[in-house]
Amino acid sequence: MAKKSSKIQKILNATIKSMFLESKANRSKNKGWIEVVCGSMFSGKTEELLRRIRRAQFANQKIEIFKPAVDTRYDEEAVVSHDETSVMSTPVNNSAEILLYVNMESVEVVAIDEVQFFDEGIVAVCNKLANSGIRVIVAGLDMDYLGNPFGAMPQLMAVAEYVTKTHAICVQCGDLAQYSYRTVLNDKQVLLGEKESYQPLCRHCYLEKQKEQQTT
Repeated sequence: MAKKSSKIQKILNATIKSMFLESKANRSKNKGWIEVVCGSMFSGKTEELLRRIRRAQFANQKIEIFKPAVDTRYDEEAVVSHDETSVMSTPVNNSAEILLYVNMESVEVVAIDEVQFFDEGIVAVCNKLANSGIRVIVAGLDMDYLGNPFGAMPQLMAVAEYVTKTHAICVQCGDLAQYSYRTVLNDKQVLLGEKESYQPLCRHCYLEKQKEQQTT
């Protein structure tokens, strides 16, 4: 019985440790990693990114925060969540620019919001940072409005040590939502917008909306 209790305690300790990823990356042993926070519109991705940033700041870790320059919905420089929580960041035009701003010798955490908007080189950039002993946290949409994998998100999820999928609430039925349904007529993959352009829907309601569109 004692052995069983000890085994259970070890499992619990491992689980608890995985929930708190803010512990310092051991730079002397080159221990970096990649965390991906993904989900639909209005699912709390940026809120989760900001939560992890705040915990790292509380631990006095050196942090660099980036966002795609194209995303100016709330602010040109700040990363802003739907609940208007914000933190200042560095807007960049492409993934390669990130490496120009990061001091590999001192930075401990690199956070990137709306990562789906970056070019495919973002995967190599994140790997380079993690291989250098940096904790990399990225957040973004895993699917576009058609329900297809968005940008480099599949590759980032594949190479990441930790993947967190957040869910919104379906505005039609109240179930968990994972689709970003576009309510305006525009077939561009990238269309910046908020509640006036998108609704979070569950699989069933999303498919029903798709059927309605095809018959109109």
